Amino acid sequence: MKSEFKDYLLAITNSSDCIEAEVIQSLWSGYGKISRYRLIDSSYKTAVVKFISLGESGEHPRGWDSDNSHIRKVRSYEVETHWYEHYNKRCNAQCRTPKFLGSYSEGKNQWIILEDLDLGFPIRKQHLEIPEVKVCLKWLANFHAAFIGQKLNGLWEVGTYWHLETRPDELNNLEHQELKLKAHLIDEALNNCTFQTIVHGDAKVANFCFSANGQEVAAVDFQYVGGGCGIKDVAYFLGSCLTSQECEKYETELLDYYFLELKKGLDSERSEAFMIEIDFSELHREWTDMYPMACADFMRFMLGWMPSHQKINDYNLKLMNAVLTGF
Repeated sequence: MKSEFKDYLLAITNSSDCIEAEVIQSLWSGYGKISRYRLIDSSYKTAVVKFISLGESGEHPRGWDSDNSHIRKVRSYEVETHWYEHYNKRCNAQCRTPKFLGSYSEGKNQWIILEDLDLGFPIRKQHLEIPEVKVCLKWLANFHAAFIGQKLNGLWEVGTYWHLETRPDELNNLEHQELKLKAHLIDEALNNCTFQTIVHGDAKVANFCFSANGQEVAAVDFQYVGGGCGIKDVAYFLGSCLTSQECEKYETELLDYYFLELKKGLDSERSEAFMIEIDFSELHREWTDMYPMACADFMRFMLGWMPSHQKINDYNLKLMNAVLTGF
């Protein structure tokens, strides 16, 4: 650990010393690591530090080592730092995130210091049962409700890591010619929605931390947070934790639950504080119509990025084909 950063970490956590107790994970393509630090004589006990090296990247695990990829990654970490510094505090207990403790930069190196969510949300899951899916959908609904209609500053203008404008290499690699031809129409339909919010942008099951009883979650990883139609997060999330058969079977139940929680969030006191008037019936109609579009948009990325991926399943292909037929 660089001594300058150590001094900063000790100062903001009021610690006498610190120890890097474990590396939680390496960042994608070798851009750094996430570590847990034990804090000596501090009320925090531990903190999670995300170290980002923006100078050079390692080898991409899928072979996507282009300038576009590097530029996108650098921007994503700038966005994440800005998120934690300026937006994260707007999230409350209904859309829990790690408390932001501080950020530090030195040359092309950055550090983000966060609350250790393991203290209250220690469980990580790969596949979810339907009640657990609903816990995450409730988080997404409240997150979207908290930021609907808000002006963006310093985030991605259009959120999600698969956004068309940021993925020219994958589009060029796409062999599905009709999808390639109509990709911009799908993108325009999603971007031109009347009702816009802030989307998480990478709302997969791995980015949700569960409480011990499984009834609450907190979310992490805000590299691709930005503007957009909230249903994009929902479509991506469901595909990250359910099989094709489960998506088919539970689609109506889960979308109904999301919209129920979204309405509750919009009706809550925090939304009234923003003085935003929402015609929920119109929002419900628009975002329901956009759900197949969101699935097709993600399939455009996946088919260009890794055509053999398991997320390219019968359920998503059926929705994609229906969208293409509609244009």
